[in-house]
Amino acid sequence: MTKKDSFFSNRIKSVGYAFKGAYLLITTEASVKVQFFIGVIMTALGFYFNLSTTEWIIQIVTIALIMALEGLNTAIEEIADFIHPEHHKKIGLIKDLAAGAVFIFAIAAVIIGCIMYIPKII
Repeated sequence: MTKKDSFFSNRIKSVGYAFKGAYLLITTEASVKVQFFIGVIMTALGFYFNLSTTEWIIQIVTIALIMALEGLNTAIEEIADFIHPEHHKKIGLIKDLAAGAVFIFAIAAVIIGCIMYIPKII
């Protein structure tokens, strides 16, 4: 009989898996690489335009959400491809729906960016 890992030990392992997943997303997925690059640019612009605390919160949450949605979309695509590697109409629909969710928020992110930055540029 093996001793079960402690609650704390399990949390440390979970954080390790999360870091591994984030690293894999940022280093292997083209769409996440693009979002990460845009996030870095927007962060630099935030410093340049001296964002308020509220604007920083909005920007950070927006960047994090778009990257998280890209990660979920990637996970859905990987699961769908694993379950049904050949092209299948239903799998295609599932993947399109997941990509559509990312697209909707990406449009919202652009609008948020415009609302925050256009007045500062003008």
